[in-house]
Amino acid sequence: MKFKFFANTILILIVVLVSCKDNKQSKVTKNEDSKTVTSIQQKIANLEDSNNNQIIVVSHRGDWRNAPENSLQAIKNCIEMGVDMVEIDIRETKDGELVLMHDKTIDRTTTGQGLVKEWTLDSLRTLSLIDGLGVETQHKIPTLREALNMAKGKILVNLDKSYHIFDKCYKIIEETGMQNQVVIKGAKPLSDVEREFGDYLDKVHFMPILGLPNNIANEIVEEYLSSRNIPVAFEFTVKHDSIKFIKEFKNIRSRGSSVWVNALWPQHNAGHDDEKAVQNLSIYDWFIDNNIDIIQTDRPELLLKYLRSKGLHN
Repeated sequence: MKFKFFANTILILIVVLVSCKDNKQSKVTKNEDSKTVTSIQQKIANLEDSNNNQIIVVSHRGDWRNAPENSLQAIKNCIEMGVDMVEIDIRETKDGELVLMHDKTIDRTTTGQGLVKEWTLDSLRTLSLIDGLGVETQHKIPTLREALNMAKGKILVNLDKSYHIFDKCYKIIEETGMQNQVVIKGAKPLSDVEREFGDYLDKVHFMPILGLPNNIANEIVEEYLSSRNIPVAFEFTVKHDSIKFIKEFKNIRSRGSSVWVNALWPQHNAGHDDEKAVQNLSIYDWFIDNNIDIIQTDRPELLLKYLRSKGLHN
């Protein structure tokens, strides 16, 4: 009788413990989902607010140092790292599908050769991506749809090399419900953008690209800032420190557009690039001091750590 009572007691305890564990796991999952939703809402709000002190970090081609560029793993790494936005490149295949690929050819980044437009999606799926060291990996070329589905609710996305095929891109953006998470850019004057892209200006975030120095930079920027759809940001290439227009960055932000400058290579940022920052983190102060609030980088982990140490990234 005692044994039967003891056995029943043990059984009840096991059921209670399992139930508690399930409830705890459920709560954790719920909390994690809640944090994810809050996180993307904060990223979108930050993108749309050019006047706060939080600097947006954009990872160039994903986390390509630890995964093949433009791969799903490269995007996933950025999400886990807390990067705000991932930049990916879009190309069209022979059969009209949209895939992630920077170059016109697949030679450098896959086990195949030739132009992207000469391959069908199914044939591209037979290839493997190559990492930054030239080593074949298990990763495959992703489609734009796959990339957006992975990013949805987690990270902002900048579509590069997509302007001329944006009709097709937008269809997928709309089908995946990613309109408020996508930024498209183009080196075009406002008149061209309104004619070629006008139907989308109030549906996704658009960013003009402008190389500096430029004799008519003031006119181009003023035209955009005075338009009905003020750009979410301007991307500037800054060749040297003596460019006077740099002083306009503060004014541009005060009028509702953020300022994006790449930290990738020295010709983009007057020599204040990622590789110098590896040896001297204060290199990134140039961006902070010049009122730049969006930085595209090849060193996302390094930049995030530095900005967080200064209270400039959550």
